[in-house]
Amino acid sequence: MKLRPKTAISDFFSDIEDPRVERHKKHQLIGIITITICAVISGVEHWTEIESYGKVKQKWFKKFLKLPHSIPSHDTFSRVFQILNPEELQRCFLNWTQSVFELSESEIIPIDGKTLRHSYDTASEKKAIHMVSAWSTKNKLVLGQLKVDKKSNEITAIPSLLKKLKIKGCIVTLDAMGCQKKIVEQIIEQDADYLIALKKNQSSLYEASEELFIKALAFNSSGLNPESFSEDNFSHGREETRAITVLNNSSHLVDPKSKWKNLKSIIRVDSLRVDPKGKVKFEQRYFISSLVLDAKSFAKIIRTHWSIENQLNWVLDVQLNEDDSRIRKENSPENMAIIRQLALSLLNQDPTSKKSLKSKQNKASWDNDYLLQILAV
Repeated sequence: MKLRPKTAISDFFSDIEDPRVERHKKHQLIGIITITICAVISGVEHWTEIESYGKVKQKWFKKFLKLPHSIPSHDTFSRVFQILNPEELQRCFLNWTQSVFELSESEIIPIDGKTLRHSYDTASEKKAIHMVSAWSTKNKLVLGQLKVDKKSNEITAIPSLLKKLKIKGCIVTLDAMGCQKKIVEQIIEQDADYLIALKKNQSSLYEASEELFIKALAFNSSGLNPESFSEDNFSHGREETRAITVLNNSSHLVDPKSKWKNLKSIIRVDSLRVDPKGKVKFEQRYFISSLVLDAKSFAKIIRTHWSIENQLNWVLDVQLNEDDSRIRKENSPENMAIIRQLALSLLNQDPTSKKSLKSKQNKASWDNDYLLQILAV
């Protein structure tokens, strides 16, 4: 991904549609959004805290925001984010991403879902929100996100998210939920490649892949030419050995009617894990891909896919406290999820500091010049 010249983040939210009645517009919408973004970047989480944060930095905010009626109250912040259209906020976020960044050839784009655990609202019988996000592993940047419709699941959300992204030349990776013919077809139509986990939700393809690997590994004369690569990993006292085996150009044997567009390779990963207590667990997973690569290259792509879990979902939950957020009324959980992902993306783009995310948040909270640098105001 190439970084383009910086532009003030507030510029991309200046044309957002204001849902408020005209006579109730005491505070400018861009001011409310900008103060919220700054607050989240600085580690502030709740409406009352955002109001207090704004009042402490009021003199500074007045240098680039029009605040004719001082800082909005916490009730105002809450009401605005309840009625603000998430699609409008998402549009502005995507405009910023696509204006500032350009995806590189063969960049790996993992897509995964995450539930906002405490976004449910018992009073209105609203279930917890589930978001699907696309992640740039190279620059630790959220490329886009979409809420899963309450009457649907990730299968329908993923195509909608893909349509919003410019993924030409990239490699899209998905877990088994995304292993659907229409999703595969859409990725290819958008001039990208795919690597997708295969599980028993696609029984015929899964069983055919199992049988093919048994034949390929049991008989040297099968002519299938499997290629293998193994790697060891040690983390948190756990030891794992992964063996990756690839069958390139064998798709006609598992998909003779070519139902899976541009399917070229089948990959098997054998994982042997030993936990700190010595307990052993063996797991076998299969993947399908439109790429023809060696086993080591496929191992890297598969490993990279999980960065969305470690570098995005885990960080949102643990360091930005998304899992504990009690913001749950109307559109506010989805809108704040977008703001958190924007804040994380902005903090990750800071090239001047190799400190932890929490250290960057602390610095942004007390150093206005550093905050300006992040915002590129």
